[in-house]
Parts: sequence; structure tokens; C-alpha cells
Amino acid sequence: MSDASQHTLTHFDDIIDFWAKERPDTIALDHKGRTTSFRELDEITRRIISLFEARGVKKGDRIAWLGKNSDLHCMVYAAAGRCGVVMAPIGWRLAPPEIAFILENTEAKLLFAGDEFAETARSVAADLPTKPEVIAEAEAHGLIAGHEPATQYTRADSDEPILQLYTSGTTGNPKGVQLSNENLFRLRITGNEAGVDWNHYEADDCVLFAMPCAHIGGTGLINNSICNGVRCRIDAEFTPDGVLSAIEAGATHLFIVPAALQMVVQHPKAAETDFSKLKFMMYGAAPMPLELLKEAVKTMPNAGFVQLYGMTETTGTVTALGPEDHSIDGNKRMRSAGKAVPGAKVEVRGADNTPVPLGEIGEICIKSPSNTAGYWKLPDATSKTIDADGWLHTGDAGIMDEDGYVYIQDRIKDMIITGGENVYPAEVESAIYGHPAIAEVAVIGIPSEKWGEEVKACVVCKPGHDVDESDIIAYTRERIAAFKAPKTVDVIPEMPRNPSGKILRRQLRDPYWEGQDRQVG
Repeated sequence: MSDASQHTLTHFDDIIDFWAKERPDTIALDHKGRTTSFRELDEITRRIISLFEARGVKKGDRIAWLGKNSDLHCMVYAAAGRCGVVMAPIGWRLAPPEIAFILENTEAKLLFAGDEFAETARSVAADLPTKPEVIAEAEAHGLIAGHEPATQYTRADSDEPILQLYTSGTTGNPKGVQLSNENLFRLRITGNEAGVDWNHYEADDCVLFAMPCAHIGGTGLINNSICNGVRCRIDAEFTPDGVLSAIEAGATHLFIVPAALQMVVQHPKAAETDFSKLKFMMYGAAPMPLELLKEAVKTMPNAGFVQLYGMTETTGTVTALGPEDHSIDGNKRMRSAGKAVPGAKVEVRGADNTPVPLGEIGEICIKSPSNTAGYWKLPDATSKTIDADGWLHTGDAGIMDEDGYVYIQDRIKDMIITGGENVYPAEVESAIYGHPAIAEVAVIGIPSEKWGEEVKACVVCKPGHDVDESDIIAYTRERIAAFKAPKTVDVIPEMPRNPSGKILRRQLRDPYWEGQDRQVG
């Protein structure tokens, strides 16, 4: 099989087998100075499959990982992808009851745990009716080495789930999104066929994996590196210093959320960092203020910036704004999430589930081979999200222009209705962000007897700065319509965030709505 033919592979089993032959000595995983070549990855994942068999874990069974990013997690996940066991990574910041919910929901038979989470894992597992076996990282490598590499095993079918990621949700328990080999790798083929530059990797490239593995923005980086036969540098968690160090050490591709990118470009070390080896800075998962994006482009002038839009249910990226649409001066398209990637279809639809006219707001809907087949054990939630024609309804409000660029306004559920006018927080946040004293901003809707809801801005000041409420309001009104501008401004010490870096607007909003029946927004 030629090097070019790997672009047609859409299964972990084929991909690992291919690179073990084509690039046996190339480093696949690099974690804390411990490296694993593609030849070793092939052998280790086969040993893990033997461990599964010895523990009675079969195709379709769930296993889990509780811990930060680790080469062990990558190995177990890749092994699961080969043989049809389903990996469910659990966010390490979750509280024990939340961990227990996911473990009970998955009926996981094995729970691999990072050493610092082993005690929590054992405590939670002991109280579950399923009693999953806990394997701590310290003992896992020895246990794996004690098994012979499997030579005969049942492969996962291409459309069977191998990964189950839990969406954070805004109400109720999280939902398990089931993703298959086909979901993970199919769009890569159409991207390569179309010659998408940021989709292409050279043999000496290096992907930095620093976003949480329990989110598609983290796990997706494992997929990218393994399927392209390149090194995956694994950082246990995101730190701005860690990202800058990785770039200096040769990381060529990385994905980051806007909040994290802001920490990177504003870090004192950024001014001294050599960014020349960085090829592509990919970002997404939350709205990116234009002023921050311009600052990042100026800081890393040689890197190709790529905005990626998608969600767990679409296995990540379904639209992209490529480097050609980024500039230091900024432009209209830098406010968009780009166009549909090759192989995916995007429509903006109204309440009647038909496309709205170009330039009008509706719900962004996706049809793609990367769309999940559904939520684990939740047929009703699946049917509400994926319609009979296979279109996935994202819950995001957006506009599409005549060139196919999608402009995301906000989550539909976060829309503020004030005096009968619809206000999308992301638009207001973008208008406020350029204020010289503001480091971060989140906009919410709060109760108003006169308007139903009114707009409130919650802001974090830059070090050494103070802000005046009236000044912020006036600044915003110069940039957007007065009815969209905040009526009030709260200065807070820091933003509440989930593990992937998204601001938790609900946490900011809840105190104002306590005891009220919210009828709008």
C-alpha cells in the first residue's frame, strides 16, 4: 500500500496496521518524555485487546477513562477502536456523583484511571451496581505487558460506536454521544481529495494534544495524529506556558478554544516565543471576538489560522474558515465560522424545518457522514436532534451569506428576547470586547418588568484597569443597536467555565432568575 493510499482508510485497525508498516519507527505518542512508535502502538493495542478478552470485555461493551490526557488513554482508546469496544472518557473535573452517573449509564466493565484519580475511581466504582474493575495507570502498563498481542479478534464494524462522549448539556443529565470509525475518519478523505491545506500533514509534523480528552476538541487531535501517521505530543492539561513550550519544541498543529488562545497570546513568554514551526493554529468551540483574533494573528504571523465549527454530535468540524480568510487588519469573514467542509452539508432552517432565505437567522442544520447515529439509550432525544432525513439540528442560531459562509449568532436557548427584539449574546460580546479595559465578557438576559428581559454584561477587567458602567454601555452603543447594548454591567473577578473552556452563562444567569418562571429566551 502506498503512502498516498492511507488517505482512504477509515478504521483504526487499518490505520494503525498501515503506519506500523510504513513508518514503524516514527513516534506516535509522546507524553512526559515517554515515546511510543507506530510499531509499538500496534503491538500495545493488540496486547490491550487481549486484556479486554481476559476481562470478558466484548465488542459493544463500554469501558471508561478517568484522568487527564495521557498516552495510556490514547492506547486504550485506539485498541477499543480496533475491536469495537466503546471508550467513554470522563472529565476529570467532574464531581463524584457526575462520574457515577456516566459509569452507571455506560455500564462500563473497566475503568482506567490516572494515578491521581485512582482513589476517587475506586470509591465511586464500589458504590455502583455494575462494580467496574478499576485499573490505575501505575499498574496498567505492567498488566498490558503481561498479555500476548492478539492476532485473532473481531473488528469493529465501521458504523458501530467505538467512542462515547458525554455532552455537558444545560439541563438534566449529560447525554452519551455515540461515534463510530466512519464518523471519526470519513470527512478526512473528502478533505484530502479537495486539497484542503490544513487537512494535510507531513511526516515530521507534530500535533499538540492539550485540550481535554473527554471533549471532541481533545479526542479529535488523537484521531488526527494517528490517522496521519505523525507524532502526537500529549500535555496532561492546557497551560499557556505548556502550549508555548510545545510550539518552540516543534508542534506544528494544534486546536485551542478562544479563552485558552487569549491566555497564550497575553502570556509574557509569547513575546519571546519562536512561532516559525507552527503551521496551523486551529480554534473554535466558542465565539471568538474579532479583536482577540486580530491580536493572535499579529502574534503568530506565519501560522495559518483556521476556525473550526462543529459539536460532539457532528464529531467536531463541519465548517471551517481557512487561512485565506484571516488577516491582521480583520475582515467581515473573520466574524464567520467559514463554509461547510468538503463532504458536509450545512443549511440554516426555520421553525418549519425548511431553509430560510440567505441573510436571515435560523437554526444551523448539518448533514454529514460525521453525524452521530444517536444518543446512548435516548431514542426520544435522538429523534429530536436528528430528523427523518438525517439532518442534525444543532441548536445554534446562524445566518448564511450568498457565498455559503455561516455566521453563528448564538445558542438558540441563549437568545435574549427584549421588548420583542431578538438579541444574541455573541454579537454584544464582540462589540464590548474591544474596550481597552476589558479582558473578558459574557452577556446574559435578566428579568425585566418593562421588557421581559434586558441585556446584562458581566466583565472581567484587564490587570490594573477599572471600568465605569456608563462608559461600557456608551462604548457598546457606538458599535451595535441601542436595544442590543447592555442596560447594566457587572464587574466580576473571573468567568465560570466548563472543562473545555466554555463560559457557563447559566451560572451567571441563574441568580437573577431564581424563583421566577422564565417564559422567554
